[in-house]
This record gives sequence, structure tokens and C-alpha cells, in this order.
Amino acid sequence: CQPVPKPESRVEVCDLNPCPPRWKVTPAGPCSSSCGLGLAVQLVTCVQTLHGQEVLQEEHLCPVAEKPLTSVPCVIRTCSYEWRFSEWSECSTSCGNGIQTRQDFCLSSLTHKPVNPLFCRRFPKAIVVRGCSAGPCPKQEGTQSPGAELQPVTPATHLTAAATEHRHKDLDVPLSAGPQEQTEPGGGEEDVAKRSFLCVCGNLFLNATGIINMTGVESRDCTVAIGRPLREEISVTILESSLNCSAGEVLLFSGRMMWRTGCRKLPLSLINSRTNTLIVKQRVVLPGNGVILQYNSRTATKKYYQDCDQQLFGPQGEIVNPVQLPAERQELVCRTFITVAPRQRIAIRALNTDLGPEGNHTHFNYILVRDVSTMKTVVFHGKQQFLWQSTGSQAEIEFHE
Repeated sequence: CQPVPKPESRVEVCDLNPCPPRWKVTPAGPCSSSCGLGLAVQLVTCVQTLHGQEVLQEEHLCPVAEKPLTSVPCVIRTCSYEWRFSEWSECSTSCGNGIQTRQDFCLSSLTHKPVNPLFCRRFPKAIVVRGCSAGPCPKQEGTQSPGAELQPVTPATHLTAAATEHRHKDLDVPLSAGPQEQTEPGGGEEDVAKRSFLCVCGNLFLNATGIINMTGVESRDCTVAIGRPLREEISVTILESSLNCSAGEVLLFSGRMMWRTGCRKLPLSLINSRTNTLIVKQRVVLPGNGVILQYNSRTATKKYYQDCDQQLFGPQGEIVNPVQLPAERQELVCRTFITVAPRQRIAIRALNTDLGPEGNHTHFNYILVRDVSTMKTVVFHGKQQFLWQSTGSQAEIEFHE
């Protein structure tokens, strides 16, 4: 092209359709936690490129469904926690056999400060209650020294499907409900019905089916429990409801594998426990309000327990841990579930334990007791006798190795 004159180079300005607004994300700031899972905040803005420069726009101009998160998860390092304990208290008695207690708390190894006990729940914990002896008590005529004799224990109720077939089918009989109220002279059936009607709160119902009337109860909070054998589950239908939702009245359902609350659209709704126990708690503000429930039990659709697990209902009983032969040992932890009436509490006393020598720190052999209401666990080792008490009406025991 050399013989041909070369035209001058030119740049022409063009203006196509402007780019649509888009989201712009700045780098995330520092993590909110020095260890474990935390959150980092990042700035998210809506911008548009005009004439080669980014111009800030109102957020509604950017696609709302595509907006990035303003907080993102972050982990700097893994947190480590451990159980720490206070000193043992003095023996509870001045003579004879008593107990000593100590407080437990979960300590962060990073800050060396106590944290929520839930952070330590996966770690074995030493005993917090142990026996002690303050020497023999002076013998007095006609008395015995404390702890001289253990009272006999009656068997707990192992509820089985065969045993419940012949129970009352049309009337729920609460277990351990205490002495029945006597009819006053001249009182008719109406008085008896009224008293039993008002005493539904705090009871445990063990029938395969039944109706529970929780309307008109005198207490603000009314709690009932339903129990069935392992391998069954419970379904509840709300027949009637007069709860005032705007006043804060509510119904709570809780079990080992479910948690549900509700107030509106309760009538004819169906709740499934997914396990063999269900607790129903009603909170009312206005007198006379409440719900009427109908429950039924059936074979569970999914297996939620192990073959060596046990379920106990009843006011008292004796627990012997399951023993497996060496050839039968598997990677299973045998559990015992205990459920009593909601108005009752559970105490477990170890009469005899032998979990290996005290100096064995491998922690392979231990008994774990869990308070279901708080999910707080206590671990017992060695040969120490112990006394454990619950804060709620449900407990679980696990026998390890």
C-alpha cells in the first residue's frame, strides 16, 4: 500500500445502550469470633457503569433475588474447651454416710473464661456428686445410723404393646397421679367429673388412644405427657381450640426429635411425635381458654432406637446396664429412656458401679446421664457411687463399653 496515500487514524465516540445496574461487593471485614464459627460483614452496593465510571444507584434498581449476603460465615481457628470444677463441698452429714458436691463449668482454652456449657457437651465430664463418710453416728435406742440399710426398690414399668392391650381403652389413667380425690358426701358424678377435669395438668398418659381436655384449667401453664413403647409413634389431632393468639396464648409440642409451636389454624391440624413420647404444654392468659386433643399411637414409620435401648415409665425402679458378650460387642451405645409425669422429677442413685480402676484415664468405660429439658450431660467414671437429679421429667442414660 505504500504508493497509496494513508488516511489519518480516527477514533469515533459511540454510545450503545447503558449497562444495567449490578451488585458490587467489597472485601469482607474482620471475623466476629476469634475462634470457631463467626460472621464477617461485607458492603453490598448497587452500581451502574456510565461513561466508563461506576455510579451509585438505589438498591431497588438492582435485581433483588441476586443480592449477595451482607454477612458471610468465617472461621479463624478451631475453638477448644474443657471442663473445670470447683473444690468439693463439705460432707452433707456430721456423722454416717452423706454426699459431697462440686460445681462444674466449661472453660475456653483461648480466653480462659467460662462459656456456655453446651460447648463442652461432647467431652466426658468427671463426677460432680460423690459419697462421703463422717464416721459412725452415736447409737441411740430404737434408731439406725443414716445409710445403714437400703430400702427395697419396686420394679419400674416396662411398658410393652401386649401389656397395654388390656388397659382401659376409653379413659386415660395417668401413672403415679397420687391419691385419688374422694367424693364428698352428697356430691354427684358432676363433682367428680369437674375435679378430674381440672387435674389433667401434670399427668402422664400411657393408653394407646385417648382424648385430653385442657380447656378451663386453673393454671396459666398446663403440661401433659404421652408415652408409648419403643417402636411406636404418637399422632395428635386438635379437635377444638379457644386460644387467643393475639393475647400470646400458645401450644407447644416437644419430643426427642421434634419441636413445634402454634396457635392459629390449630383445629384439625395433625402433629406427629416421630418417637414414642410427646410433651404438650399449653400457655393461656384468659381463664377458660384451652384446647381439646385426641391422640393415637401406631407403629413407627422409621426406626429411631437401637435394639438394646429400653424405655421406662413409672415412679421408681431399678436399672441394670445391658451386658454384651465380647463376641457380640458392636459400635452401639445402649440407652435407657426415663419418662415420668411432667409434675414429677427423676433421681438416679448408683448403688454399685465398677467401671474399672480409678487411674484409668482412657475414658472408654463410663456412664453418661442426660437431662433432656436442659440437654446437660454428666459423666461418671470408676467405682464411685453417685446421686443424680433431673430438672425436668425426662432423662436418658448411656452405657459406654
